[in-house]
Amino acid sequence: MTTAPTDTVSRTEGVGPLLRAWRQRRRVSQLELALRADSSARHISFVETGRSRPSEEMVLRLAEHLDVPVRERNALLLAAGYAPRYPETPLDDPALEVVRTGVERLIAGFEPYPALVVDATYDVVAANRGVLALFEGVPEALLTPPLNAVRLTLHPRGLAPRIRNLREWRGHLLEQMRRNIALHRSRRLRALYDEVAAYPVPDAAGREEEPAEPVAYFALPMVVEHRGRTLSFVSSIATFNTPMDVTVAELAVETLLPADPATAAYLQTWLD
Repeated sequence: MTTAPTDTVSRTEGVGPLLRAWRQRRRVSQLELALRADSSARHISFVETGRSRPSEEMVLRLAEHLDVPVRERNALLLAAGYAPRYPETPLDDPALEVVRTGVERLIAGFEPYPALVVDATYDVVAANRGVLALFEGVPEALLTPPLNAVRLTLHPRGLAPRIRNLREWRGHLLEQMRRNIALHRSRRLRALYDEVAAYPVPDAAGREEEPAEPVAYFALPMVVEHRGRTLSFVSSIATFNTPMDVTVAELAVETLLPADPATAAYLQTWLD
């Protein structure tokens, strides 16, 4: 079992500016944060300006009320001169066997709907047969582990040429990545974003003809060609509640649900 790496923040930056940045990001005033954390606006001000060193308990309490991700809570503790509180256990560690088997059973239970588990940089941790079927025809070079869900989706030799509303879906994924970069400030995630954002987009992407009977979707779908059919999916994402480990905190279970009756009916047959 290991503690979380701190590639997202320098210890010399100081806990005060980091806490102030999180408070401003959450659009919370010093007074409001003080009331939430059972402190005073004066003390919060002193912590943010470096005039007062917060206790370990106070750092964790402020992080809790600012909804700071677990990895970043470790970074705050380090910046304040304390040891990290939350471990980062490798997913293949015996201690996380229950987590591994649990998510594998979960995504298997979603079949025939595609479902997968990704980490903080969208590397695929587990995937069910529905996902494997969706990526049929993708070159082997892109399927060499570690698989990356965003790269597989947006790469010009991946799923991208078959996505009929590529411009919309690409914009959705890139915006999601930008939000996560702002939240985690991860260099690996930034490098991935720069890579996939630079992928060329065909001129005709997203300009398919309107169907004879337009479908009123309840969420932005991914409309993709598969075996000569047009399938529509909407994405649903689930995470663990109140995680105490960095690895577990950064896992996300993504399910692609059918966005129209035709897709739902076809999915009942495609794994037979």
